[in-house]
Amino acid sequence: QVQLVESGGGLVQAGGSLRLSCAASGSIYRIYNMAWYRQAPGKQRELVAGVTSGGSTNYADSVKGRCTISRDNAKNTVYLQMNSLKPEDTAVYYCNAFMWRVGGTGGDDYWGQGTQVTVSS
Repeated sequence: QVQLVESGGGLVQAGGSLRLSCAASGSIYRIYNMAWYRQAPGKQRELVAGVTSGGSTNYADSVKGRCTISRDNAKNTVYLQMNSLKPEDTAVYYCNAFMWRVGGTGGDDYWGQGTQVTVSS
């Protein structure tokens, strides 16, 4: 069984910072792209930031300059450092990874359970 477990969400005032973590565990053969998505109430899930296995990154325009995605391949973990948070950043944040599990015939998309981020004004 392969799973993603997020941590680091919470309540923060506008202008504050949070660091989200997501650890992949289980019988993993290889992890390819990893990413953070978010979903606010009444809105569709959207990509926040992504990072390839080689370290290339991409960001949503709404978070560029305020968020940094990184990964530790030795720990199978991806991070999202969020600074200068705004009330509109309030959402459930989901970790996503494309992984190949041991014994599998190819990669699959995996999602974490989500972690709530609330930014008060």
